[in-house]
Amino acid sequence: MPSEPVYLDGFSTTPLAPEARDAMMLASSHPGNAGSPHRAGARASATLDQARQDVASLIGADANEIVFTSGATEADNLAIRGIAIWSMQSGSPRRKIIVSAIEHKAVLEAAESLQAWGFDVILAPVDREGVLDVDATERLIDSETLLVSVMLANNETGALQPVGPIAAIAHREGALVHCDAAQAAGKIPVDVDALEVDYLSVSAHKMYGPMGVGALYVASGAPKPTPLSYGGKQEGSLRPGTEPTYLLAAFGTAARLAKSRLHEDMEHGQALARAFCSHLSDNGVRFAITTGTASALPGSLSISLDGISADSLVASLAPNASVSTGSACTSGQLLPSHVLLAMGIPPDRAQSVVRLYFGRYNTLADVKTVAPQFVEVVRRQRSPLDDPASKL
Repeated sequence: MPSEPVYLDGFSTTPLAPEARDAMMLASSHPGNAGSPHRAGARASATLDQARQDVASLIGADANEIVFTSGATEADNLAIRGIAIWSMQSGSPRRKIIVSAIEHKAVLEAAESLQAWGFDVILAPVDREGVLDVDATERLIDSETLLVSVMLANNETGALQPVGPIAAIAHREGALVHCDAAQAAGKIPVDVDALEVDYLSVSAHKMYGPMGVGALYVASGAPKPTPLSYGGKQEGSLRPGTEPTYLLAAFGTAARLAKSRLHEDMEHGQALARAFCSHLSDNGVRFAITTGTASALPGSLSISLDGISADSLVASLAPNASVSTGSACTSGQLLPSHVLLAMGIPPDRAQSVVRLYFGRYNTLADVKTVAPQFVEVVRRQRSPLDDPASKL
């Protein structure tokens, strides 16, 4: 049987941690609805409570500030659209929504949908390294601003964003703050109090948990978003529907594991990314890290290779390695990534950008396997007269 390709697409989703898988299988062996008044229901409820505590602990929140959702996309929509509805129902005159130009589509499209309700949606610019321009954003925030949404780590480049400074500015003007931390939670330290955010979205499958479950942090002193769906009274009536006990058991375990080995994972991923870049450089491959000198998620790499088609590179590597070119949620589109364009990267160069993520379960052996193949494909694509590597 052919071996599995080396998995380096942790930006899109991370492998399921064995501990999380075991927790999910154990929970699934005991059926029960957390809302049922019997022993099986009590056991499911205890699983739910433990998961809520574990997720809260990961981000420095209280358990009663965690609302479980189907993922970060639903959490983003609940925060953005839910607060917009709340503002209209409460009679607030604020009708300005500010989001960074590099947000995930779940944030951008949720915000853009509010234009039909009379909201003014403004994109805050980023610099050439993909980091939000704090001064420019400050000029956009005023007394008419209802909500500012800024991600903590970009899902295509890994660039870390100045959420704390923006939150301080927004709160000074009386605005609320939402942060999409799906790409960051479980990969770097996240503390909602230090960030001073009112709402924060997380996703299990970005932190070695299962797909299909996430959470929204709602600060105890912040307005509660208006529910987007109706039914039972689960999740404080903010997100009705029977909680997926099995998935939540795995989510909680993944969050607890991520917290316990956070710094170990960060150092491990960063070491592998450095080794990969060193191999490219040592073999004469010209490349540029799109985030430049900006801080980025440890283990993340977004690199451009002049004269290379990222799509062709990814296809050539596919039998041996799983890497990608842009956000998996927008795969198949013909236009360059909105993130790269917002950074001022020309469309032709944007088509040469590849993203890789070296995570918890990658090894130095993976680097030694993939890096030479990466070099070989790049050499084949580049003109022999143009690539110094061909003269070695």
